[in-house]
Amino acid sequence: MCAHLSEKSPYKIADLSDSILYLNSDQYFQGYCVLEYKRHVKELFDLSEEERIDLMAHVCRAAKALQAVFSSQKINYELLGNQVPHIHWHLIPRFNTDPAWPNPVWSRPHPPVTLSSQEVQKRIKRIRECL
Repeated sequence: MCAHLSEKSPYKIADLSDSILYLNSDQYFQGYCVLEYKRHVKELFDLSEEERIDLMAHVCRAAKALQAVFSSQKINYELLGNQVPHIHWHLIPRFNTDPAWPNPVWSRPHPPVTLSSQEVQKRIKRIRECL
């Protein structure tokens, strides 16, 4: 497993076979999660076909859970890796009322929104129930 993954993170939602789903600590965009691949891999083409299929199944499973919990207009999927060259998906429920709509979340500088530990656990529980 890659060294930057934390098994003890208070934001951990689920440990899947190949990846770990986390609630992003900044909840300015409610429901924003990150799905990190466990093994250190930089590019999708570095995965075998079977690994890609499994990973995409987990991406879709997580996105479907976020849609069920937050009832967003759209789920944004971001796989960038410019700052952290490790496969990790940003999964972001989007609403036509959010401050960056319809532009990417990156286009809206903002102060981070940190939830109370109780609210974090409540949100994580709701997402887990829908996974």
